[in-house]
Amino acid sequence: MIEDFDQCYRAAASRDKRFDGRFIIAVTSTGIYCRPSCPAQTPRRENVRFYPVAAAAQAAGFRACKRCRPQASPGSREWDVRADLAGRALRLIADGVADDAGIGGLAKRLAVSERHLHRLLVAEVGASPLALARTRRAQTARLLIDSTALPLTDIAFTAGYSSVRQFNDSFREAFGCTPSELRARSGHRPGGAATGAIVLRLAVRQPYDGPAWLAWLRSRAVSGIEELTESTYRRTIRLPRTTGIIELTPADDHVAMRLSVDSLADLAVAVSRSRALGDLDADPETVAETLRLDPLLAPLIAARPGLRVPGHVDGFELACRAVIGQQISVAGARTMLGRMVAALGEPLSTSDGPLTRLFPTPDAVANSDLDGLGLTGARRRTLRAVADAVASGDLALDRGADREKTALQLLELPGIGPWTASYIAMRALGDPDAFPSSDLGLLRSSKALGGPADAATLESHSTRWRPWRAYAAQYLWSHE
Repeated sequence: MIEDFDQCYRAAASRDKRFDGRFIIAVTSTGIYCRPSCPAQTPRRENVRFYPVAAAAQAAGFRACKRCRPQASPGSREWDVRADLAGRALRLIADGVADDAGIGGLAKRLAVSERHLHRLLVAEVGASPLALARTRRAQTARLLIDSTALPLTDIAFTAGYSSVRQFNDSFREAFGCTPSELRARSGHRPGGAATGAIVLRLAVRQPYDGPAWLAWLRSRAVSGIEELTESTYRRTIRLPRTTGIIELTPADDHVAMRLSVDSLADLAVAVSRSRALGDLDADPETVAETLRLDPLLAPLIAARPGLRVPGHVDGFELACRAVIGQQISVAGARTMLGRMVAALGEPLSTSDGPLTRLFPTPDAVANSDLDGLGLTGARRRTLRAVADAVASGDLALDRGADREKTALQLLELPGIGPWTASYIAMRALGDPDAFPSSDLGLLRSSKALGGPADAATLESHSTRWRPWRAYAAQYLWSHE
């Protein structure tokens, strides 16, 4: 349950969309849970309950509102900020670990017992790991019904259900109707069917600076695996059970996602990683409230509302980009990465124009001498060390990783310093407080704005930006 009832009730009464995803409002008199911005009449205080996540409301016996569709709202950034066990567990569940490895596998990844994990999540968010995984499946199924013309049987297995009966029962429990009843009411079916290419609408909390996000990716696009048009980012992607291409196009109030894969079995994972790539669950107003208090950043915040920290779909790839990008230009790093992709990347099963390959796997990099790429001997040793650590399972570079432990592991590898570890934490681990204070671009921008001009002073100054230092870095880079 949410402790600050009065604050949540005022937010719900205002129907402010900025609170969507931050909490769920459940109404005892109707048995329905909604997003805070639901246009329905505000219920009486005595009939209201607040929950941190939809799964908790569903576990308490409430079903989703058919009018405001709370399952389609952006996620809560609180769980990305938190580096504790509960935050890590929620990020791993969102990335499909509970579906692929079971609750036992999830607990093993977190190095705790299933019983402890159950107690922790019930205490923190009001729902068990199993309930959270079930809600994730139901939300994936609802997204597919609303957005595609896929047959309901295909949707059931794509969303992770083991049978159509389980799908129907779970769906009725979550939404108060059967999948076929919802499909009959749905007039929006833009997607394809059996080809594996579908189009989805990804909710994003406003404001959202889509052009700045595209510009950042455009300047760093690697040939063979990435392509950018004026309005769309396209790239190849390797998922747990399939490979393919994702396309992301920022729109007025959402990001359009087109997924072309050999199998839709990893759809929910693809959505989760696309959301991380676009930083779609960020709360820009909360970030701005902290950063605009500093006169150094205030004009940057005003000039670029909704600036995000671009994430990534592959932590190992991001680590390779960080290592190769040490102390060289962005253009130079792109060239070397393109050579690596051409030499070691697996060809895409069906190429699409300039998108022809997947980024090399950790095993491929670890077993290569990396000659002929223009890399120094030190860079080659570092890349192989990172690849060895990831391939062996000793190093996890995803959003469910223990951030503090991972940073220490990275710093123990040859050629990895604080800048590289912080950059990886920002974009691969999704740490909103990571800050590469020695970055030359940050120092140049800070000096130009009248701020600290050396790394030690900038690091000290940055403490006032916590827990949003990664966003402060992005704003400073935008000033270059």
